[in-house]
Amino acid sequence: MSLRSLSFPFLSTLFLLPSLCWVHAQESKPKAIPAATEQAKGEQAKGEQAWKELIIGKSLEGWEKTNFGGDGDVVVNGEGELVFDIGQPLTGVTYKKDFPKENFEIRWEANRLDGSDFFVGITFPVGDEHCSFICGGWGGGVVGISSIDGNDASENQTTQFKDIKNKHWYKFTAKVDSKTITVTMDGEQILQVPREGKSFSVRGEVRLNRPMGYCVFNSKVAVKNFQYRVLPKESKSN
Repeated sequence: MSLRSLSFPFLSTLFLLPSLCWVHAQESKPKAIPAATEQAKGEQAKGEQAWKELIIGKSLEGWEKTNFGGDGDVVVNGEGELVFDIGQPLTGVTYKKDFPKENFEIRWEANRLDGSDFFVGITFPVGDEHCSFICGGWGGGVVGISSIDGNDASENQTTQFKDIKNKHWYKFTAKVDSKTITVTMDGEQILQVPREGKSFSVRGEVRLNRPMGYCVFNSKVAVKNFQYRVLPKESKSN
């Protein structure tokens, strides 16, 4: 039998069959799950809570500009980044929603776009007390916790120095559990402070950032992927 003798409907079906089989095969394939979703599922399987966004859309929702005096502007740009303009000397924001006192973890990325002093000045609770993690302070390189037993980041056991480059993104986490304060930078643990037997406080200049806030010193800074989550009470620091 020649193709010429076959009816048109039969031919149409004949040529459509391979296409229909291909479509069915594609629909049958399991769809790839984004890596971020897989990570979130893994975290939840361990009993960890979901991360909560601290930058909502393109507004300062949940935040209030901190009235240090001499502040620069603070905006959320089109990329969803929290941008601090250079102040004289401080620019900052204070979180106005409820925030846990302990058993929490914060993560963020920060970029010193211009300036030469600290581009990370994040204040957070430690039980009923508070402290600040500073990165790039005292002229651009000091890293540490302010304050421990009344000694600030430039003069206690957490004091260290980093070569901070402008226009470069750095990743951070800060974790407070019942026993320790732990901070990582670009995936590496850079400090861990036992809480027992120590008192924690903030320098007078940043008291307005309590209970949780972020400020920068004589620098223009962008912050993105700013999130926190509550940890199980039995959580242990790495």
